[in-house]
Amino acid sequence: MAGDIIPIELGLTRGDFVTLWAPEWHEGDDEWEAFLGHEEDLYGFEAVAHLAAFIRSNDDNDLVDHPSWKIVSALAANELEPDDLHRFDLVGVPELVAEDPDSDILAELAATFEMVQTIGEVCELSTVTSFFAGNPHLGSVGIGVDAYVGKDGQNLWNRIGASISKSWDAVIDAIDSVVTSPDVDAAAVEVAEAELLAATENEVDVDDVSDEDDDTLDDDASDEDSADGNTADEEVTADPIADAAAEEGFWASVGIDPVQIITSEDTYYTLRCYIDDEPIFLGRTGSITVFGSERALARYLADDHDHDLAKVSTYAEVQTAAIDGSLRIDITDDNVYVLPGLADDLAEGPEAVDIDQLDLAVELFTDAADFAEDDSVETALAQSTPLGWYVSYTLEPDPNRLAPSAPFELEAEAWRALERDFEARLRKE
Repeated sequence: MAGDIIPIELGLTRGDFVTLWAPEWHEGDDEWEAFLGHEEDLYGFEAVAHLAAFIRSNDDNDLVDHPSWKIVSALAANELEPDDLHRFDLVGVPELVAEDPDSDILAELAATFEMVQTIGEVCELSTVTSFFAGNPHLGSVGIGVDAYVGKDGQNLWNRIGASISKSWDAVIDAIDSVVTSPDVDAAAVEVAEAELLAATENEVDVDDVSDEDDDTLDDDASDEDSADGNTADEEVTADPIADAAAEEGFWASVGIDPVQIITSEDTYYTLRCYIDDEPIFLGRTGSITVFGSERALARYLADDHDHDLAKVSTYAEVQTAAIDGSLRIDITDDNVYVLPGLADDLAEGPEAVDIDQLDLAVELFTDAADFAEDDSVETALAQSTPLGWYVSYTLEPDPNRLAPSAPFELEAEAWRALERDFEARLRKE
């Protein structure tokens, strides 16, 4: 979308509404984020034609000062249709959490939660912001299905369902209360509707032509194969190098990883790589720059900033992809760090600890300390300390080693101190 003003659709109690959303943009030293609206109202329209008619004639709304407003307000009506990634069915959330968690359900929930939280912050809806602040476990939907495996995973999914059942209606009511549909000129609506109809008919015509072309190409290819003594059913020899490059993916090719960090306060996104086994984060002087959403991270990467990762030779490829809009923040499971609950589990005993998440958290704390040239984490996790012995035994159980003995309050408190020190290194943009 031109200039990062994005058409979105919100599924609310009163129906589906289309509007415009402008992610964070900069004006000098100021940073802004807004929806199409004015003062306390968020403008929503029941049809794209009404949205198009409105923005072509209205210059009294919160987006008119956006650098790309003139471009967006001149778009054809069909260009204001929200794509599938920007349709958020708020009223459908309870049905989703009533199902078993799979990748599609979790992806839809993560996108919906992120948009609802954004609306709450921009529109200053205390009901919405309090809901997410009081339910940090909702951030786990961004981890993937692995977060809901086993008994602990089922308990986590049940907690999400309970939170939605208890308070989601109030969240929707709060958003419903600020969505209004201003009057639009009937003649302008008719013009926009005609544009949409013409665009639809054109798509049909193009599809018909494409089908004919495909048939022609298939016939031509069949004739050529016959002339060469080959048939279309014969196996085509693949290029193994090209296939490997395609499977490797962008982030693997540049040697930099997107990272997701879930803390007790929020979910953050950043980047990290290793040079000669030394970790380098997006940040500088030991501070790690983090973002509240993948979109915010991608937008930051499109601009020039002073950080240590910019010195990595392949970083320019990341910035280029961010500028041209092709960058996707794809996070693998081994780069997702879930911190909430680990200290409480450590206090219960080794058998209560999620070993994979503990191992990942140790890696994260160690990498962050190394990035800051600080040996405090290494010292705290040395096997000569109670916490270090406990963690070492938990990650590498051995019947020939002396098991740590309860109570584990001191070890849990030492872990909480490491967690606080790590979170102090995060600098949110």
